[in-house]
Amino acid sequence: MTPISQLSETLKALASPEHYLFTLSDLSSALPQHNHDALQLLLSRAVKRGLLQRVCRGLYMHPDAYPHDGLLLYHAAARLRASEFNYLSLESVLSDAGVISQIPIGWITLMSSGRNRIVDCGSFGRIEFIHTRRPTEKLAQQLTWDHRIHLWRASVALALKDIKHTHRNQDLIDWELADELV
Repeated sequence: MTPISQLSETLKALASPEHYLFTLSDLSSALPQHNHDALQLLLSRAVKRGLLQRVCRGLYMHPDAYPHDGLLLYHAAARLRASEFNYLSLESVLSDAGVISQIPIGWITLMSSGRNRIVDCGSFGRIEFIHTRRPTEKLAQQLTWDHRIHLWRASVALALKDIKHTHRNQDLIDWELADELV
């Protein structure tokens, strides 16, 4: 069996609408006989053939399993920083709550125990991770698990604190509405 056929069979067995994103580590584990360089070449060929689609560096999507639900950036953020504590906050939460008038399209903002980073996901958009040192036990009461996006979500009150703490632009915030929600 050729390596591309082996990858195709592996993806057919593993991919589902709930599990359509694969990290380089996932694929390396599924194809252990390939060293790093051989795996990179195989993945490049798989992308050219349409077997995989590159979302961002180190993250690939199986297009046949992708549910087209508009949640790819959220799921990608959860996969990219699975070993860190992350929660959706800042403009993403405030926009969802209607506290800011503009809806960020193709851009999500998360607070993270990892370092600051903007991840370019090409045509899918961008993921912005903002570092926080706050201990999780102090945040727990203001977070809820959002099973649709596979991430913790800040309350409006916490998102407002995060905006102030990180010195981000507050010009678009409707403070009357924010005060009502807090």
